[in-house]
Amino acid sequence: MDFSLMLVVAVAVTGVIWLLDLLWWRPARQQRLATVEAGTTEGLGERARERAIKEPWPVDYARSFFPVLLVVLVLRSFLVEPFQIPSGSMRPTLEIGDFILVNKFAYGLRLPVINTRFVEVDDPERGDVMVFRFPDEPSVNFIKRVVGLPGDRIRYEDKQLFINGEAVPKRLLEAGPVKAPTELLLAEQLGEREHRLYNNPRDPGPQVRELVVPEGHYFTMGDNRDHSNDSRYWGFVPEENIVGKAFAVWMHWDGGLPSFTSVRRIQ
Repeated sequence: MDFSLMLVVAVAVTGVIWLLDLLWWRPARQQRLATVEAGTTEGLGERARERAIKEPWPVDYARSFFPVLLVVLVLRSFLVEPFQIPSGSMRPTLEIGDFILVNKFAYGLRLPVINTRFVEVDDPERGDVMVFRFPDEPSVNFIKRVVGLPGDRIRYEDKQLFINGEAVPKRLLEAGPVKAPTELLLAEQLGEREHRLYNNPRDPGPQVRELVVPEGHYFTMGDNRDHSNDSRYWGFVPEENIVGKAFAVWMHWDGGLPSFTSVRRIQ
């Protein structure tokens, strides 16, 4: 189910009905009312007058819902869109059940449904947490961290990420978390940005020989490095698949009571 397409269709249908009523149907009702009133010397009672000019139910619903749907469409398409994290591929940055906000204009304004950028604002930067349409199934949204920019040379061997021939600095923060005793909690430095990630020294994981990111594409990885379906497996993210930049967690819900104690900016 494509919610964006459904929203666009709903806005179009209610908008057309509202416009037809404004231009033709409402004037016709008012003309009929004037004709009926002109044919009686006593005039119409209040109830009879209301029945004569009463809007059909489709017009009534369209007039009520069109402005609301239009505002939702504009906000969701061009400003901010909420998402829920369904997997642990971005742990420890994002946990299953986190509700996040995605900036839709950070990388340019895009038309709903077709996702074509018509206003350029900025491009993704190395270290951004980005939401995008999965290249192999565009109806599914993925969230990963941008690691490689167009033209970058990327290599990943023995848990070490290399960008343009240089090892990306990382340091150990914690060994053997209680929830996963085989995981190492590390801090990785991508440019001026530092973020946390998990590595499992017992899991060999994928090895990526040096490759060059094509123009108009990006190389992404999950922060839960050994449990993430990312560019190491299926390749690059095309620019036209970009949805937006994740910037905040506003709620966490794991099936119990919603928690707002995890409200924070995404690093």
